[in-house]
Amino acid sequence: MSSVAPARSSRDGSGPARRAGRAVGRALHLPVTGTARGIRRATHAHGAGESGLGKLIELHAVNGAGDVMITVALASTVFFSVPTDEARGRVALYLAITMAPFAVLAPVIGPLLDRLPHGRRAAMAAAMLARAVLALLMSGAVATGGIELYPEALGVLVASKAYGVVRSAVVPRLLPPAFSLVKANSRVTLAGLLATGAAAPVAAGLNTVGPQWPLYGACVIFLGGTFAAFTLPHKVDEAKGERRARLSTHEPHSKRPGLRTVSRSVLCGLLANAAMRGLSGFLIFFLAFLLREQPLAGQSAAVSLGIVGVCAGIGNASGTAVGAWLKARAPEGIIAAVLSLTLVVAILAAVFFSGLMVAVLGTAAGFCQALAKLSLDAMIQRDVPEAVRTSAFARSETLLQMAWVLGGAIGIVLPLDGALGMAVAAAIVAAGTTMAVRGLLSAPRHHHTGTPRPRVA
Repeated sequence: MSSVAPARSSRDGSGPARRAGRAVGRALHLPVTGTARGIRRATHAHGAGESGLGKLIELHAVNGAGDVMITVALASTVFFSVPTDEARGRVALYLAITMAPFAVLAPVIGPLLDRLPHGRRAAMAAAMLARAVLALLMSGAVATGGIELYPEALGVLVASKAYGVVRSAVVPRLLPPAFSLVKANSRVTLAGLLATGAAAPVAAGLNTVGPQWPLYGACVIFLGGTFAAFTLPHKVDEAKGERRARLSTHEPHSKRPGLRTVSRSVLCGLLANAAMRGLSGFLIFFLAFLLREQPLAGQSAAVSLGIVGVCAGIGNASGTAVGAWLKARAPEGIIAAVLSLTLVVAILAAVFFSGLMVAVLGTAAGFCQALAKLSLDAMIQRDVPEAVRTSAFARSETLLQMAWVLGGAIGIVLPLDGALGMAVAAAIVAAGTTMAVRGLLSAPRHHHTGTPRPRVA
Protein backbone atom coordinates (compact mmCIF):
# COMPACT_ATOMS: atom_id res chain seq x y z
CA MET A 1 0.00 0.00 0.00
CA SER A 2 2.96 2.29 0.50
CA SER A 3 3.52 2.40 -3.27
CA VAL A 4 0.01 3.76 -3.99
CA ALA A 5 0.34 7.16 -2.30
CA PRO A 6 3.41 8.31 -4.21
CA ALA A 7 1.82 7.29 -7.52
CA ARG A 8 -1.38 9.24 -6.71
CA SER A 9 0.72 12.22 -5.60
CA SER A 10 2.64 12.26 -8.86
CA ARG A 11 -0.57 12.02 -10.90
CA ASP A 12 -2.51 14.92 -9.31
CA GLY A 13 0.49 17.01 -8.32
CA SER A 14 -0.71 17.20 -4.69
CA GLY A 15 2.54 16.34 -3.01
CA PRO A 16 3.54 18.33 0.10
CA ALA A 17 6.10 20.42 -1.81
CA ARG A 18 3.65 21.29 -4.58
CA ARG A 19 0.89 22.13 -2.13
CA ALA A 20 3.23 24.37 -0.19
CA GLY A 21 4.34 26.06 -3.42
CA ARG A 22 0.75 26.73 -4.45
CA ALA A 23 -0.06 28.12 -1.01
CA VAL A 24 2.90 30.50 -1.18
CA GLY A 25 1.88 31.50 -4.73
CA ARG A 26 -1.66 32.26 -3.59
CA ALA A 27 -0.37 34.27 -0.64
CA LEU A 28 1.83 36.37 -2.91
CA HIS A 29 -0.77 36.64 -5.64
CA LEU A 30 -3.74 37.55 -3.42
CA PRO A 31 -2.67 41.13 -2.54
CA VAL A 32 -2.16 41.94 -6.22
CA THR A 33 -5.35 40.32 -7.52
CA GLY A 34 -7.36 41.52 -4.52
CA THR A 35 -6.19 45.10 -5.02
CA ALA A 36 -6.90 44.90 -8.75
CA ARG A 37 -10.41 43.56 -8.12
CA GLY A 38 -11.03 46.31 -5.55
CA ILE A 39 -9.89 49.01 -7.98
CA ARG A 40 -12.04 47.55 -10.74
CA ARG A 41 -15.11 47.48 -8.46
CA ALA A 42 -14.54 51.13 -7.50
CA THR A 43 -13.98 52.40 -11.03
CA HIS A 44 -16.88 50.40 -12.52
CA ALA A 45 -19.45 51.15 -9.79
CA HIS A 46 -22.88 52.73 -10.41
CA GLY A 47 -23.04 51.87 -14.08
CA ALA A 48 -19.58 53.21 -14.97
CA GLY A 49 -18.51 49.76 -16.11
CA GLU A 50 -21.42 49.32 -18.49
CA SER A 51 -21.11 52.80 -20.02
CA GLY A 52 -17.33 52.60 -20.49
CA LEU A 53 -16.57 55.41 -18.04
CA GLY A 54 -14.75 52.94 -15.80
CA LYS A 55 -12.19 52.24 -18.54
CA LEU A 56 -11.63 55.97 -19.00
CA ILE A 57 -11.12 56.38 -15.25
CA GLU A 58 -8.46 53.66 -15.33
CA LEU A 59 -6.84 55.19 -18.42
CA HIS A 60 -6.63 58.58 -16.69
CA ALA A 61 -4.99 56.92 -13.69
CA VAL A 62 -2.36 55.48 -16.05
CA ASN A 63 -1.88 58.96 -17.50
CA GLY A 64 -1.31 60.49 -14.06
CA ALA A 65 1.17 57.81 -13.01
CA GLY A 66 3.21 58.18 -16.19
CA ASP A 67 3.29 61.96 -16.03
CA VAL A 68 4.57 62.02 -12.46
CA MET A 69 7.37 59.61 -13.40
CA ILE A 70 8.59 62.05 -16.04
CA THR A 71 8.17 65.02 -13.68
CA VAL A 72 10.36 63.42 -11.01
CA ALA A 73 13.07 62.60 -13.55
CA LEU A 74 13.11 66.14 -14.94
CA ALA A 75 13.02 67.75 -11.49
CA SER A 76 16.12 65.86 -10.40
CA THR A 77 18.03 67.00 -13.51
CA VAL A 78 16.71 70.44 -14.35
CA PHE A 79 16.07 71.69 -10.83
CA PHE A 80 17.63 69.99 -7.82
CA SER A 81 20.96 68.91 -9.31
CA VAL A 82 22.35 72.45 -9.78
CA PRO A 83 22.67 75.70 -7.74
CA THR A 84 19.62 77.96 -7.53
CA ASP A 85 20.81 80.56 -10.03
CA GLU A 86 21.67 77.92 -12.61
CA ALA A 87 18.46 76.03 -11.84
CA ARG A 88 16.45 79.17 -12.48
CA GLY A 89 18.16 79.58 -15.83
CA ARG A 90 17.52 75.96 -16.72
CA VAL A 91 13.87 76.10 -15.75
CA ALA A 92 13.50 79.37 -17.66
CA LEU A 93 15.00 77.62 -20.66
CA TYR A 94 12.67 74.68 -20.10
CA LEU A 95 9.71 77.07 -19.95
CA ALA A 96 10.77 78.92 -23.08
CA ILE A 97 11.50 75.84 -25.16
CA THR A 98 8.52 73.79 -24.02
CA MET A 99 5.71 76.05 -22.93
CA ALA A 100 6.16 79.00 -25.26
CA PRO A 101 5.75 76.80 -28.35
CA PHE A 102 2.83 75.09 -26.63
CA ALA A 103 1.15 78.47 -26.22
CA VAL A 104 1.32 78.74 -30.01
CA LEU A 105 0.25 75.14 -30.57
CA ALA A 106 -2.58 75.12 -28.02
CA PRO A 107 -5.09 77.04 -30.18
CA VAL A 108 -4.40 74.52 -32.94
CA ILE A 109 -4.95 71.39 -30.86
CA GLY A 110 -8.68 71.95 -30.22
CA PRO A 111 -9.63 72.70 -33.85
CA LEU A 112 -7.41 69.87 -35.09
CA LEU A 113 -9.12 67.38 -32.81
CA ASP A 114 -12.50 68.78 -33.88
CA ARG A 115 -11.62 67.67 -37.41
CA LEU A 116 -10.88 64.14 -36.19
CA PRO A 117 -14.08 63.27 -34.30
CA HIS A 118 -13.89 59.65 -35.40
CA GLY A 119 -10.38 59.14 -34.08
CA ARG A 120 -10.58 60.02 -30.39
CA ARG A 121 -9.40 56.61 -29.19
CA ALA A 122 -6.56 56.71 -31.70
CA ALA A 123 -5.69 60.26 -30.61
CA MET A 124 -5.48 59.21 -26.95
CA ALA A 125 -3.44 56.15 -27.85
CA ALA A 126 -1.11 58.28 -29.97
CA ALA A 127 -0.61 60.69 -27.05
CA MET A 128 0.32 57.75 -24.83
CA LEU A 129 2.63 56.15 -27.39
CA ALA A 130 4.38 59.44 -28.13
CA ARG A 131 5.20 59.90 -24.45
CA ALA A 132 6.42 56.32 -24.17
CA VAL A 133 8.87 56.87 -27.05
CA LEU A 134 9.94 60.30 -25.80
CA ALA A 135 10.50 59.00 -22.26
CA LEU A 136 12.85 56.40 -23.71
CA LEU A 137 14.69 59.05 -25.73
CA MET A 138 14.95 61.35 -22.72
CA SER A 139 16.53 58.63 -20.62
CA GLY A 140 19.74 59.10 -22.58
CA ALA A 141 19.90 62.86 -21.96
CA VAL A 142 18.45 63.21 -18.48
CA ALA A 143 21.68 62.34 -16.67
CA THR A 144 23.66 65.07 -18.45
CA GLY A 145 20.89 67.62 -18.86
CA GLY A 146 21.82 68.10 -22.51
CA ILE A 147 19.98 70.58 -24.68
CA GLU A 148 18.27 67.75 -26.57
CA LEU A 149 16.28 67.10 -23.39
CA TYR A 150 14.19 70.22 -23.93
CA PRO A 151 12.62 69.57 -27.34
CA GLU A 152 11.85 66.06 -26.14
CA ALA A 153 10.18 67.55 -23.06
CA LEU A 154 8.19 69.80 -25.41
CA GLY A 155 6.85 66.72 -27.15
CA VAL A 156 5.87 65.18 -23.81
CA LEU A 157 4.07 68.34 -22.75
CA VAL A 158 2.17 68.75 -26.01
CA ALA A 159 1.15 65.06 -25.97
CA SER A 160 0.01 65.37 -22.35
CA LYS A 161 -2.07 68.46 -23.04
CA ALA A 162 -3.52 66.94 -26.21
CA TYR A 163 -4.58 63.92 -24.17
CA GLY A 164 -6.24 66.25 -21.66
CA VAL A 165 -8.22 68.02 -24.37
CA VAL A 166 -9.43 64.73 -25.88
CA ARG A 167 -10.26 63.31 -22.47
CA SER A 168 -12.46 66.34 -21.70
CA ALA A 169 -14.30 65.75 -24.97
CA VAL A 170 -14.74 62.02 -24.31
CA VAL A 171 -16.26 62.15 -20.81
CA PRO A 172 -19.72 63.42 -21.92
CA ARG A 173 -20.05 60.47 -24.32
CA LEU A 174 -19.52 57.90 -21.54
CA LEU A 175 -21.96 59.12 -18.91
CA PRO A 176 -23.93 56.30 -17.24
CA PRO A 177 -27.71 56.79 -16.84
CA ALA A 178 -28.60 59.40 -14.20
CA PHE A 179 -24.89 60.29 -13.89
CA SER A 180 -24.09 64.01 -13.83
CA LEU A 181 -21.07 65.32 -15.69
CA VAL A 182 -19.74 66.77 -12.43
CA LYS A 183 -19.81 63.35 -10.79
CA ALA A 184 -18.13 61.73 -13.80
CA ASN A 185 -15.38 64.34 -13.97
CA SER A 186 -14.93 64.04 -10.20
CA ARG A 187 -14.27 60.33 -10.51
CA VAL A 188 -11.88 60.74 -13.41
CA THR A 189 -9.95 63.55 -11.71
CA LEU A 190 -9.79 61.77 -8.38
CA ALA A 191 -8.43 58.62 -10.04
CA GLY A 192 -5.66 60.69 -11.64
CA LEU A 193 -4.79 62.31 -8.30
CA LEU A 194 -4.68 58.98 -6.46
CA ALA A 195 -2.52 57.41 -9.16
CA THR A 196 -0.16 60.39 -9.07
CA GLY A 197 0.14 60.12 -5.30
CA ALA A 198 0.80 56.38 -5.50
CA ALA A 199 3.35 56.64 -8.32
CA ALA A 200 5.32 59.60 -6.90
CA PRO A 201 7.16 57.62 -4.18
CA VAL A 202 7.82 54.83 -6.67
CA ALA A 203 9.34 57.37 -9.06
CA ALA A 204 11.43 58.84 -6.23
CA GLY A 205 12.69 55.36 -5.36
CA LEU A 206 13.60 54.64 -8.99
CA ASN A 207 15.36 58.00 -9.14
CA THR A 208 17.73 56.94 -6.36
CA VAL A 209 18.94 54.16 -8.67
CA GLY A 210 19.47 56.63 -11.52
CA PRO A 211 17.66 59.60 -13.08
CA GLN A 212 16.86 57.53 -16.17
CA TRP A 213 14.94 54.87 -14.26
CA PRO A 214 11.74 56.88 -13.68
CA LEU A 215 11.72 57.44 -17.45
CA TYR A 216 11.97 53.71 -18.05
CA GLY A 217 8.98 53.33 -15.71
CA ALA A 218 7.08 56.03 -17.59
CA CYS A 219 7.78 54.26 -20.87
CA VAL A 220 6.28 51.01 -19.58
CA ILE A 221 3.25 52.79 -18.11
CA PHE A 222 2.49 54.75 -21.28
CA LEU A 223 2.86 51.64 -23.43
CA GLY A 224 0.18 50.06 -21.29
CA GLY A 225 -1.94 53.18 -21.72
CA THR A 226 -1.56 52.96 -25.49
CA PHE A 227 -3.31 49.60 -25.55
CA ALA A 228 -5.81 50.64 -22.85
CA ALA A 229 -7.01 53.55 -24.99
CA PHE A 230 -8.32 51.12 -27.61
CA THR A 231 -10.39 49.27 -24.99
CA LEU A 232 -12.69 52.30 -24.69
CA PRO A 233 -16.13 51.78 -26.26
CA HIS A 234 -16.53 52.49 -29.97
CA LYS A 235 -19.10 55.19 -29.20
CA VAL A 236 -16.19 57.41 -28.14
CA ASP A 237 -15.41 57.79 -31.85
CA GLU A 238 -19.00 58.43 -32.91
CA ALA A 239 -19.75 62.06 -33.70
CA LYS A 240 -23.27 61.86 -35.09
CA GLY A 241 -25.07 65.16 -34.64
CA GLU A 242 -22.02 66.95 -33.22
CA ARG A 243 -20.84 70.34 -34.41
CA ARG A 244 -17.84 72.48 -33.55
CA ALA A 245 -18.25 75.15 -30.92
CA ARG A 246 -16.60 78.54 -30.71
CA LEU A 247 -15.64 80.41 -27.57
CA SER A 248 -17.44 83.48 -28.95
CA THR A 249 -19.55 84.42 -31.96
CA HIS A 250 -19.02 87.78 -33.61
CA GLU A 251 -21.60 87.41 -36.38
CA PRO A 252 -24.97 88.52 -34.98
CA HIS A 253 -26.94 86.05 -37.11
CA SER A 254 -24.51 83.14 -36.92
CA LYS A 255 -26.16 79.75 -36.49
CA ARG A 256 -22.95 78.27 -35.13
CA PRO A 257 -23.26 78.65 -31.35
CA GLY A 258 -20.43 79.71 -29.09
CA LEU A 259 -20.12 80.01 -25.32
CA ARG A 260 -20.83 83.74 -25.44
CA THR A 261 -24.12 83.31 -27.30
CA VAL A 262 -25.29 80.38 -25.19
CA SER A 263 -24.72 81.94 -21.77
CA ARG A 264 -22.70 84.88 -20.54
CA SER A 265 -22.36 83.19 -17.17
CA VAL A 266 -20.59 80.24 -18.83
CA LEU A 267 -18.05 82.53 -20.46
CA CYS A 268 -17.47 84.36 -17.17
CA GLY A 269 -17.09 81.00 -15.40
CA LEU A 270 -14.53 79.94 -17.98
CA LEU A 271 -12.49 83.12 -17.49
CA ALA A 272 -12.71 82.74 -13.71
CA ASN A 273 -11.39 79.19 -14.04
CA ALA A 274 -8.61 80.46 -16.30
CA ALA A 275 -7.52 82.73 -13.44
CA MET A 276 -7.43 79.75 -11.06
CA ARG A 277 -5.44 77.70 -13.56
CA GLY A 278 -3.07 80.66 -14.02
CA LEU A 279 -2.66 80.81 -10.24
CA SER A 280 -1.75 77.12 -10.22
CA GLY A 281 0.98 77.61 -12.84
CA PHE A 282 2.28 80.69 -11.03
CA LEU A 283 2.50 78.99 -7.62
CA ILE A 284 4.24 75.92 -9.01
CA PHE A 285 7.11 77.89 -10.56
CA PHE A 286 7.37 80.75 -8.08
CA LEU A 287 7.31 78.54 -4.98
CA ALA A 288 9.72 76.06 -6.55
CA PHE A 289 12.45 78.73 -6.47
CA LEU A 290 11.29 80.61 -3.38
CA LEU A 291 11.35 77.49 -1.20
CA ARG A 292 14.84 76.65 -2.42
CA GLU A 293 16.02 79.98 -1.03
CA GLN A 294 13.63 80.16 1.93
CA PRO A 295 12.61 76.61 2.90
CA LEU A 296 10.04 75.95 5.59
CA ALA A 297 11.39 76.17 9.14
CA GLY A 298 13.65 73.23 9.91
CA GLN A 299 13.12 71.59 6.52
CA SER A 300 15.21 71.13 3.39
CA ALA A 301 14.19 72.69 0.08
CA ALA A 302 13.02 69.33 -1.32
CA VAL A 303 10.97 68.54 1.78
CA SER A 304 9.48 72.05 1.78
CA LEU A 305 8.36 71.66 -1.81
CA GLY A 306 6.99 68.23 -1.01
CA ILE A 307 4.94 69.58 1.91
CA VAL A 308 3.39 72.35 -0.17
CA GLY A 309 2.77 69.89 -3.02
CA VAL A 310 1.04 67.45 -0.69
CA CYS A 311 -1.11 70.27 0.73
CA ALA A 312 -2.17 71.27 -2.78
CA GLY A 313 -2.89 67.64 -3.67
CA ILE A 314 -4.99 67.12 -0.53
CA GLY A 315 -6.88 70.32 -1.29
CA ASN A 316 -7.51 69.23 -4.88
CA ALA A 317 -8.73 65.79 -3.86
CA SER A 318 -10.98 67.29 -1.17
CA GLY A 319 -12.41 69.80 -3.64
CA THR A 320 -13.11 67.01 -6.11
CA ALA A 321 -14.92 64.97 -3.46
CA VAL A 322 -16.97 67.96 -2.25
CA GLY A 323 -17.83 68.87 -5.85
CA ALA A 324 -19.29 65.42 -6.43
CA TRP A 325 -21.27 65.69 -3.22
CA LEU A 326 -22.71 69.11 -4.13
CA LYS A 327 -24.13 67.59 -7.37
CA ALA A 328 -23.77 70.76 -9.46
CA ARG A 329 -26.08 72.91 -7.36
CA ALA A 330 -25.78 76.67 -8.09
CA PRO A 331 -22.46 76.46 -9.99
CA GLU A 332 -22.22 80.25 -10.54
CA GLY A 333 -22.48 80.79 -6.80
CA ILE A 334 -19.90 78.10 -6.09
CA ILE A 335 -17.38 79.62 -8.51
CA ALA A 336 -17.85 83.10 -7.04
CA ALA A 337 -17.56 81.74 -3.49
CA VAL A 338 -14.41 79.67 -4.02
CA LEU A 339 -12.59 82.43 -5.90
CA SER A 340 -13.51 84.91 -3.16
CA LEU A 341 -12.15 82.47 -0.58
CA THR A 342 -8.91 82.03 -2.54
CA LEU A 343 -8.58 85.80 -2.85
CA VAL A 344 -8.93 86.28 0.92
CA VAL A 345 -6.30 83.60 1.62
CA ALA A 346 -3.91 85.08 -0.98
CA ILE A 347 -4.25 88.55 0.56
CA LEU A 348 -3.59 87.14 4.04
CA ALA A 349 -0.54 85.28 2.67
CA ALA A 350 0.79 88.54 1.20
CA VAL A 351 0.23 90.54 4.42
CA PHE A 352 1.35 87.85 6.87
CA PHE A 353 3.80 85.98 4.69
CA SER A 354 5.17 82.79 6.24
CA GLY A 355 5.75 79.17 5.41
CA LEU A 356 2.48 78.26 7.09
CA MET A 357 0.52 80.75 4.99
CA VAL A 358 2.16 79.39 1.82
CA ALA A 359 0.98 75.88 2.76
CA VAL A 360 -2.51 77.21 3.56
CA LEU A 361 -2.67 79.03 0.21
CA GLY A 362 -1.58 75.87 -1.62
CA THR A 363 -4.33 73.87 0.09
CA ALA A 364 -6.97 76.53 -0.57
CA ALA A 365 -5.91 76.94 -4.21
CA GLY A 366 -6.08 73.19 -4.83
CA PHE A 367 -9.47 72.87 -3.13
CA CYS A 368 -11.02 75.88 -4.86
CA GLN A 369 -9.57 75.09 -8.30
CA ALA A 370 -11.14 71.63 -8.22
CA LEU A 371 -14.54 72.97 -7.14
CA ALA A 372 -14.45 75.79 -9.71
CA LYS A 373 -13.59 73.40 -12.56
CA LEU A 374 -16.35 70.97 -11.64
CA SER A 375 -18.82 73.85 -11.45
CA LEU A 376 -17.72 75.03 -14.90
CA ASP A 377 -18.31 71.50 -16.22
CA ALA A 378 -21.82 71.62 -14.76
CA MET A 379 -22.54 74.97 -16.42
CA ILE A 380 -21.37 73.75 -19.81
CA GLN A 381 -23.48 70.61 -19.48
CA ARG A 382 -26.50 72.72 -18.47
CA ASP A 383 -26.25 75.62 -20.95
CA VAL A 384 -24.37 74.45 -24.03
CA PRO A 385 -26.42 72.59 -26.68
CA GLU A 386 -25.59 68.91 -26.92
CA ALA A 387 -24.57 69.25 -30.56
CA VAL A 388 -21.57 71.41 -29.65
CA ARG A 389 -21.02 70.39 -26.03
CA THR A 390 -18.18 67.96 -26.72
CA SER A 391 -16.32 70.53 -28.79
CA ALA A 392 -16.96 73.19 -26.14
CA PHE A 393 -15.23 71.06 -23.54
CA ALA A 394 -12.21 70.65 -25.80
CA ARG A 395 -12.00 74.39 -26.49
CA SER A 396 -12.42 75.39 -22.85
CA GLU A 397 -9.74 72.92 -21.74
CA THR A 398 -7.34 74.37 -24.29
CA LEU A 399 -7.89 77.88 -22.91
CA LEU A 400 -7.29 76.66 -19.36
CA GLN A 401 -4.03 75.01 -20.39
CA MET A 402 -2.86 78.27 -21.97
CA ALA A 403 -3.70 80.13 -18.75
CA TRP A 404 -1.50 77.69 -16.84
CA VAL A 405 1.37 78.43 -19.24
CA LEU A 406 0.96 82.18 -18.73
CA GLY A 407 0.86 81.81 -14.95
CA GLY A 408 4.03 79.72 -15.03
CA ALA A 409 5.79 82.36 -17.12
CA ILE A 410 4.93 85.05 -14.56
CA GLY A 411 6.21 82.83 -11.76
CA ILE A 412 9.56 82.24 -13.45
CA VAL A 413 10.40 85.92 -14.07
CA LEU A 414 9.19 87.38 -10.76
CA PRO A 415 11.84 88.35 -8.14
CA LEU A 416 12.04 85.91 -5.24
CA ASP A 417 10.21 88.07 -2.72
CA GLY A 418 7.57 86.09 -0.84
CA ALA A 419 5.22 88.98 -0.05
CA LEU A 420 5.49 90.28 -3.62
CA GLY A 421 4.73 86.84 -5.01
CA MET A 422 1.65 86.41 -2.84
CA ALA A 423 0.49 89.90 -3.87
CA VAL A 424 0.78 88.89 -7.53
CA ALA A 425 -1.14 85.70 -6.73
CA ALA A 426 -3.86 87.81 -5.13
CA ALA A 427 -4.00 90.03 -8.22
CA ILE A 428 -4.44 87.00 -10.49
CA VAL A 429 -7.28 85.68 -8.34
CA ALA A 430 -8.85 89.15 -8.05
CA ALA A 431 -9.22 89.28 -11.84
CA GLY A 432 -10.90 85.89 -11.79
CA THR A 433 -13.15 86.84 -8.86
CA THR A 434 -14.39 89.86 -10.81
CA MET A 435 -15.40 87.61 -13.70
CA ALA A 436 -17.00 85.09 -11.32
CA VAL A 437 -19.13 87.79 -9.69
CA ARG A 438 -20.15 89.12 -13.11
CA GLY A 439 -21.18 85.62 -14.12
CA LEU A 440 -23.19 85.22 -10.93
CA LEU A 441 -25.00 88.52 -11.46
CA SER A 442 -25.72 87.77 -15.12
CA ALA A 443 -27.11 84.29 -14.47
CA PRO A 444 -30.91 83.94 -14.75
CA ARG A 445 -32.80 83.51 -11.50
CA HIS A 446 -33.46 79.80 -12.03
CA HIS A 447 -29.67 79.29 -12.21
CA HIS A 448 -29.26 80.79 -8.73
CA THR A 449 -31.90 78.52 -7.27
CA GLY A 450 -30.56 75.43 -8.99
CA THR A 451 -33.73 74.91 -11.01
CA PRO A 452 -32.86 73.10 -14.28
CA ARG A 453 -32.85 75.33 -17.31
CA PRO A 454 -35.08 74.33 -20.23
CA ARG A 455 -33.13 72.36 -22.80
CA VAL A 456 -31.66 74.35 -25.67
CA ALA A 457 -32.83 73.09 -29.03
